[in-house]
Amino acid sequence: MTQGILYIISAPSGTGKSSLINSLLKNYIFNNIKVSISYTTRTIRSGEKNGKHYFFISKSKFLKKIKNNDFLEYAYIFENYYGTSKIMIEKLLNNYTDVILNIDWQGALQIRKKILKTRSIFILPPSKTQLFHRLKTRGQDNKETIKKRISYAINEIEHFNEYDYLIINDDFNTALNDLQSIIRSEHLKLKYQIKKTNILINNFLKK
Repeated sequence: MTQGILYIISAPSGTGKSSLINSLLKNYIFNNIKVSISYTTRTIRSGEKNGKHYFFISKSKFLKKIKNNDFLEYAYIFENYYGTSKIMIEKLLNNYTDVILNIDWQGALQIRKKILKTRSIFILPPSKTQLFHRLKTRGQDNKETIKKRISYAINEIEHFNEYDYLIINDDFNTALNDLQSIIRSEHLKLKYQIKKTNILINNFLKK
């Protein structure tokens, strides 16, 4: 069998990326796909669970993991570290499981240098006005943090052309269908179909 596919999904904060990914996972067609759980040094928020949303660890433990080369990628964002476990990703891919990495452009850049066979998807909001409105009405951040998030969002968008696919989240269902279509099309590629339909193909080619 072929290895699982590693999908990188990036988007500026407030674009609806997490909602799209969660809806994708609820679709039974994609039962062999998992979202990588990142490590972070930020404080756990209300409603979040350790080991489900993130692995919440101290800064000292995170820096130790960096020193031990435990991360496939990591980034420092809004005064906190975020990182992806190398061992976890390799284990899932080798077990023929597709993996989604919900990371920013910095992490995507690091991974492309280490793993060539990735599929990257960038998600954009329908307009700058909509993006700013979503960031200001999240209800989680103070004015200074909102200002930083807007600046970071613009910086994130500047890297959209480094990705394989681009989705505009104007209508949620359309955007979700686009995301599903990308994953379906990847598994319809010849190398995956040959493995999946090996018996059928051999029967056709028997003489």
